Amino acid sequence: MVARADFETSDGASGAEVRFTGRLTLARLGDLPARLDALGPIASLDLSAIERIDTVGAWIVTRTMRDHGAKVTGASADAERLLDALASDKSDYRVHRDRRSALNRMLEQVGTASMAVWHELLGMIGFLGAMIMALGTQLRARRRLRWHAIVTRFQTVGVDALPIIGLMTFLIGIVIAQQGAVQLRQFGLEVFTINLVGRASIRELGLLMTAIMVAGRSGSAFAAQIGTMKLTEEIDAMRTIGVSPMEAIVLPRVAAATILMPLLGFYASLCSIVGGGVFCWIGLDIPPLTYVQLLRDIIPMTDFWAMLIKAPVFGVLIGVTGCYEGMQVRQNAEEVGQRTTSAVVAAIFLVIVLDAFFAVFFSSIGWN
Repeated sequence: MVARADFETSDGASGAEVRFTGRLTLARLGDLPARLDALGPIASLDLSAIERIDTVGAWIVTRTMRDHGAKVTGASADAERLLDALASDKSDYRVHRDRRSALNRMLEQVGTASMAVWHELLGMIGFLGAMIMALGTQLRARRRLRWHAIVTRFQTVGVDALPIIGLMTFLIGIVIAQQGAVQLRQFGLEVFTINLVGRASIRELGLLMTAIMVAGRSGSAFAAQIGTMKLTEEIDAMRTIGVSPMEAIVLPRVAAATILMPLLGFYASLCSIVGGGVFCWIGLDIPPLTYVQLLRDIIPMTDFWAMLIKAPVFGVLIGVTGCYEGMQVRQNAEEVGQRTTSAVVAAIFLVIVLDAFFAVFFSSIGWN
């Protein structure tokens, strides 16, 4: 049985004389520090009976020496070495209160975060420029295009995402139709639920939900895969043998996301319309044939073209963000998780901001 740290006391002329016993280590300390503080003035510390001492035990002895002016006797060679090391450390570990006002601290945090976002944005723009230069190099020498790598990404970015995107947008279509019908029923205009579902699905929600889902699935996967390759030095090895990571790793992923986003967006819009149609059929007694005929009259082609224009831009944004964050991994595996989270958050934020700019632009040119 390993002896716990303990001590015996006796009265001295100028204070208590403490004789430690057992193991003066972190695992065996127990409540010894509290009992030691309750003794009052301490004149001497006897270490001759301890079995072992570690840095924590030596720190307790040093603190007692400093607070009470106690003398140490019976220390072994190991104990003397630890006590000398702690005695030679003159660092001031006191925590000083931050006397700045809450407003100043808040403004400093906002400024620091703003500068970090600005530097991140500049880095992403530079990364996009490097990717465009690599794309130009590949287009000049078409044999360098890695079609197999692009087609492989089609599976992960597009085909594997079809079930979850379809289910999500189908349910969103039902929710839009149900909530719209509840409000329009007050005015006896339930038939306009079809307008709400059709235009919202084609123009905005189908593509936007798809972009968010692709950012969460594929953008995070890009960041995690490339970040892991950075840690295992695979990317450095590629550069050593003369293979450009931008051409071999980044471009196929960005190309796959760019090509598939219009297809996924159109598929999601159809699923959302089908979901709304199911609710209109069951909840509003609108036959499917009538639903489809009204959709043909309601949805203008400008909504379809607006979706096709936005979709590739969203794909480029998601691909570039995921690959850029993966390339920023430098130190350890924890940073892979942090960069993966940053990739998802940044991609979703930029997609929503860009969608707002597109909405204003299309409205200004009459695509209402």
